[in-house]
Amino acid sequence: MATATVAKPQAKQPGKGSRRLSLPVLLLIIAGVLVLTSIVRLISGADGITSTGQMSTALRLAVPIGLAGLGGLWAERAGVVNIGLEGMMILGTWFGAWAGYQWGPWTGVVFGILGGALGAVLHAIATVTFNVNHIVSGVALNILALGLTRYLSKFTFEDAPQGSSKQSPPIDSLGNFDIPGLSGWLETLNDKHWFLVSDIAGLVGGLVTNLSPLTVIAVALVPLTWWVLWRTAFGLRLRSCGENPVAAESLGVNVYKYKYLAVIISGGFAGLGGAFLSIVASNVYLDGQTAGRGYIGLAAMIFGNWMPGGLALGAGLFGYTDSLNLRGGTTNVHALLLLLAMVLVAAAAYQIWKKKYVAAAISLVISVVMFVWYANTDEVPRQLVTAAPYLVTLLVLSFSAQRLRMPKADGLPYRKGQGK
Repeated sequence: MATATVAKPQAKQPGKGSRRLSLPVLLLIIAGVLVLTSIVRLISGADGITSTGQMSTALRLAVPIGLAGLGGLWAERAGVVNIGLEGMMILGTWFGAWAGYQWGPWTGVVFGILGGALGAVLHAIATVTFNVNHIVSGVALNILALGLTRYLSKFTFEDAPQGSSKQSPPIDSLGNFDIPGLSGWLETLNDKHWFLVSDIAGLVGGLVTNLSPLTVIAVALVPLTWWVLWRTAFGLRLRSCGENPVAAESLGVNVYKYKYLAVIISGGFAGLGGAFLSIVASNVYLDGQTAGRGYIGLAAMIFGNWMPGGLALGAGLFGYTDSLNLRGGTTNVHALLLLLAMVLVAAAAYQIWKKKYVAAAISLVISVVMFVWYANTDEVPRQLVTAAPYLVTLLVLSFSAQRLRMPKADGLPYRKGQGK
């Protein structure tokens, strides 16, 4: 009876039309955004917004965000909220750099994973064994990781060659590579600046140009996560712990074990994201290097509705806005004002079709503001470019909030045998 009672609300969710987008609709939305982006590029002359270099930079910046998001996905699918992703990333950056400059970059990658997993063990002990509030435990871990790495840096990096109390010595590169033939052809096609064709070439070209081996591994972890969590018995048991741990326990699932495994794997992913920052993105550890990417990764996971594919799209979006800091930021963000205005007009039309007239009016008013801002300026302030990833995070979460559905037992306290 208890199982049937739990199953009924889940069966009603798809009928509400708010749980998740179907694949055809999602592809149609992506195609529409690509067309609008191409139109904006032609009108504004900002060819950089879809250049191969821009997309390649966006991919590199999206990887640590995506890895943090994957970490959050594993933990929350087992029912543990992981606000501590930022701290686990910080541990990953430090441990990765500490081992990387001494024994090579691949050893650094392994130690980065172990560093994140170490932080995850602390979070698991607090939340799973002692039932500490998940948010409190995560915030405490973030503070602990920040203080610990700063303390350790004074004793390890300060006296090392080319190091200091806030920076590690340089780390050897893992190397980069292009896909032979395809990379050069797509870049040439992108340089033609043809409508839509060149924009698609820039997008695809960024995925096959100047790649790190660790980037390929990180991208492969997205479908691997989907397969493990949704196509294996292990994944089914783990997800049942996040939906109804009492029912899972009644079926013989060791809930504590699966929660511990999920949180430790979560920390490993976050630590790998941190190691990517210190070994691949910059070849050096810097104090404050994560810059809130753990939190943005958590936002990407929520935007993706606790699903790997949506998470990857969110990480790509946040990585793209972050990349604007490095490549023609003020000009490109100015062009994106026009794109945002067009997207809001399309959103207003959809809301009118759905008879949501108040929301449509708000979208139209904001779109008019964007149009006026674009028409009366040539570029945006540098401060806005710096804040763009965080503004996009807030906007995306506010627009997607109505269709989100978190695991039912996510963040709820659980004690073994409480259903008896």
